[in-house]
Amino acid sequence: MLGSAEYLDVAIVGGGLAGNLLARQLHRTEPELRVGLFERTHQCSYKVGEATVEIAANYLIRKQGLSQYLYENQLPKNGIRYFFDNADRDAPLEEMSELGTINLPFHPAFQLDRSRLEADLLDMNRADGVHVRTGATVGRIAFGEKGDLHRFEVSSDSSTTSYESRWIVDASGRSGSFARLKDLKVAEEIHRLGSVWGRYEGVADIDEWGPEEFRARVRHTTRRLSTIHFWYSGYWIWFIPLRGGAMSVGVTGKRMAQMKELRAPEGFRSFLDEHRAVRDLMVGAKNIDIGSYTQIAYGTKRFFHPDRWGLVGEAATSADPLYSPGSDFISLENDYLTDLIRRDLVDDDVVEMAERCELYDRYMQFRHAATMLLYRNLYEVHGSYELACVKWDFDIASYYNLWVSSYMRDQHLDRGYLDTQLRLKPYILQALENFSNLFQRVESALRERGDYFRANTGHFYYGLTNIDFAKAVGTDRSEAEVMKQTEEIFNLVRAQALQLLGKAPSAREVEPLDLKVFLGRRAID
Repeated sequence: MLGSAEYLDVAIVGGGLAGNLLARQLHRTEPELRVGLFERTHQCSYKVGEATVEIAANYLIRKQGLSQYLYENQLPKNGIRYFFDNADRDAPLEEMSELGTINLPFHPAFQLDRSRLEADLLDMNRADGVHVRTGATVGRIAFGEKGDLHRFEVSSDSSTTSYESRWIVDASGRSGSFARLKDLKVAEEIHRLGSVWGRYEGVADIDEWGPEEFRARVRHTTRRLSTIHFWYSGYWIWFIPLRGGAMSVGVTGKRMAQMKELRAPEGFRSFLDEHRAVRDLMVGAKNIDIGSYTQIAYGTKRFFHPDRWGLVGEAATSADPLYSPGSDFISLENDYLTDLIRRDLVDDDVVEMAERCELYDRYMQFRHAATMLLYRNLYEVHGSYELACVKWDFDIASYYNLWVSSYMRDQHLDRGYLDTQLRLKPYILQALENFSNLFQRVESALRERGDYFRANTGHFYYGLTNIDFAKAVGTDRSEAEVMKQTEEIFNLVRAQALQLLGKAPSAREVEPLDLKVFLGRRAID
């Protein structure tokens, strides 16, 4: 206690996924820390962001110790699955071209009922001795500077308590209290898109759908446990299963930000019913609830600050629900804050903490910039099966080689590794931009020739056909090996794109380029 205020080592504003996981990680790492978690609601509500991918799953298992909990209380995820429709949006599901898995993935992932998970995490944190307060509104924050404590008040019911903390973290979600107080939010001017979603009971079981040949082409692996995407030009519809039988169904795209009628259950269902395969799966399904965002993506001027404050989850940034990057970012941000807090409070090395704070912040800015390049101006690309398969190879291989492998080996906490990555930042971003431009040119060419939909029925593509190093991700691969695999994938993707452009009779006849060419400003087509 300092004066009349209660003292905390770390105060976390927000008791959703990001805040709960940070509190739990801090307790598991340094159990003597006094951590406070303040959540303004009394009950955890349904949220989107149910699907996880490899980084987040690794974090939940390895850093959070939640493996048994996840398999007993949530659902395993059977990868991402894409279905492609014809121009009239009336192809039967079993005739749609498909990209997906033929087996449960080597690297685990999960489909999360966020409401249940967050409620369970609150209980876990209480049991661990975290100072948890729900129905608590944090107000009147006075940020400390140059080593001073942060001061704030928490109101609940009819009482108000004063607190002082050495660290304070905003995990309050899209409302972003720190972003408002410190003018941190950076608007996304190019990638303007919205989303509408709801939970439904009684959605048909896709694993029981269609003829035997339809199930056999994926070797009878479960499609239902996949994150299913129905792709259209400019938008996509998702199906994500939740434990207990409910299905999360949503749509993300550019038009969704303007279509007010979609934000009501009747209007949303009417829109879904315009797509035959989706309509067939939802015959008899009943809506439980509905939600929407009119603009999804935004950035931040700052993730972490040497004055001992930080932002995590959607209090910091949001990109796009495709590829589920949100929980990946929480994993990185929580790792970085846990390391910074440990260095400050346990090692007592203020200089090292401050230097790492700047380094970690720069790296997270890099990660957000790289992530956005996967989405900007590319929503028209995915509606073509042929082009989506090519972009898939690029996106997933880049994710494994650039981000997953280093995370699983904790290289993201190594100062030397981060210095190297930040030196390479302009070249990596340039490569991502080069391929983005290439994909856009292919999409335009396919439309001009009338070939955009030509392969959208009757085909199946196993998503790891060309990513044969997936099992090696996270092992002690040499930098030379990673670069060699990256160069091979880049050349394969370029060759397939040139074939679609009509510049090569086949991908095999395209001369390969050195990796450094892909990192430069020269066009790669």
